[in-house]
Amino acid sequence: MSKLDEIGTKVRKLQLRAAIAKMKLRDLAEDLPGKWTEIEEVAEGASAVFAELDGARRELAAMKKLR
Repeated sequence: MSKLDEIGTKVRKLQLRAAIAKMKLRDLAEDLPGKWTEIEEVAEGASAVFAELDGARRELAAMKKLR
């Protein structure tokens, strides 16, 4: 498997994790104010996943540009 394929696979996996994180945020919002204590933890998790996804997308774009 080439490096480009590996990064493409990583991006797809991160997209799935990001979608799950987004759903967790939405579900948490629906449960407010009851679960307000979980806001910080869920938001930090979502932020980390989206930051990782952004980095992987940039890396993939750079590799495609060099190809």
